[in-house]
Amino acid sequence: MENHKSTQLSSQKRTLIFICLVVSGIASSTLATAMTTALPNVVEYFGISTSVGQWITSGYSLAMGVVMPLTAFLITRFPTKKLYLTGIGSFILGLLISIFAGNFGIMMAGRVLQACGNGILMSAAQVVILTVYPIEKRGTMMGTYGLATTAAPIIAPTIAGLMIDAFGWKSIFYVVLVIMAFSFILSALVFEDVLELQDKKFDFISFVESIIAFGGITLGIGNLTSFGLISIEGGLPLAVGIVVCIFFVVRQWGLEKPFLDVKILKNKNYAISVISSMLLYLVMMGSSVMMPLYVQSVMGYSAVVSGLVTLPGSLATAVISPLAGKMYDKMGIKKLFVIGSAALIISNIGMTFLTLDTPLWTAAILNVIRNLSIGSLMMPLLTWGTSNVELKKVADASSMLTSFRTIAGSVGSAVFVGIMAVVSESSAAAYGDRALIHGMNISFLWMAAGALILLLISIFGVRKTLEQKGRPY
Repeated sequence: MENHKSTQLSSQKRTLIFICLVVSGIASSTLATAMTTALPNVVEYFGISTSVGQWITSGYSLAMGVVMPLTAFLITRFPTKKLYLTGIGSFILGLLISIFAGNFGIMMAGRVLQACGNGILMSAAQVVILTVYPIEKRGTMMGTYGLATTAAPIIAPTIAGLMIDAFGWKSIFYVVLVIMAFSFILSALVFEDVLELQDKKFDFISFVESIIAFGGITLGIGNLTSFGLISIEGGLPLAVGIVVCIFFVVRQWGLEKPFLDVKILKNKNYAISVISSMLLYLVMMGSSVMMPLYVQSVMGYSAVVSGLVTLPGSLATAVISPLAGKMYDKMGIKKLFVIGSAALIISNIGMTFLTLDTPLWTAAILNVIRNLSIGSLMMPLLTWGTSNVELKKVADASSMLTSFRTIAGSVGSAVFVGIMAVVSESSAAAYGDRALIHGMNISFLWMAAGALILLLISIFGVRKTLEQKGRPY
């Protein structure tokens, strides 16, 4: 059953709201990966190690993943417009803190606020699109929106590289600040309360459990490579996170009006979309961090060159994202899933053979293949997954999927950098100045293994066709 308010919207009003979503999506999503290019500069600026510095991306993803379950509640309890403006406001405040930060800790506080704002914006945007547009247009509109949430993060390192060399790494924050300020004004003028509110009480216990569970698991896994399983830094938060996660799930299962409706995971197709999205993000964020490190730290080129190497891939994503949405509307998820997963395997296996003598254009081509696979999978998987649940549960479904895949992305960037560091350190005697590239090769090999699992899921876990309420699956 469709939301009554959404059905009353004119085509022009839908378009204006969609533009708001895209503008803020571009601004907020950009910083999810733009800072990967800035990582060497941030490390030097604050005098910190690379393992600490990588938290500008993995910590951002962690914070966004933690706040996502809360957004499922907020979307159903607060007017759409007010909540969306609050998300933009939080992001702007975080930008200002990061710009004027005197140390890395304060900068991270700003990044956390940005992540909280982005968590609200992304969840709200997805639910709004899936609500106000008819089923036969959802794939296309989500694919177009993917230009913001998929293309922007991948294009960001290219633009960031040029800006860093010209104006310094803080210039990234200034540009995003201007765009986000414009988005706030635009949204204040054209946004409407398009989502129905529900009589849901805030469950503080569930909220705390979700923070401890998601945060503990992500932090623990991220620290395993540095501190090991039997450690306070790695094993303890992981163990606590897993235990609390079990309590959280049990509690949500028994509540009449849960904080986050985990029962929708009983839907096979939705569950597959969640697992697949997590694997995709795990590999995506790992490789997103690796590419700038390969070009700058291993090969010794500038941030500008790093940006130019990723540019063709960025353009590929911009082209494939809306096309993938249209293809999903026409033929369902099966073929897209198989082809995209296979391409991801090819790109990561290719990167395992990168050496100090490999031409940069080879890395650029492999990155194009990687980005084509990501662009063809990210939004279609989300659209497919949420289309399998009731409309009133779309907020829970979207928030849960986005939360899980974001946390997986945080784990990916931390784990794969950790694998690279551990392997390069242990092989230093044998490989000499090639130890770092050897560590990176092994890390990409593990990414290829993750992509292989994704391919197996696409082949054996998804039916070729399934007609239900006129929807192609």
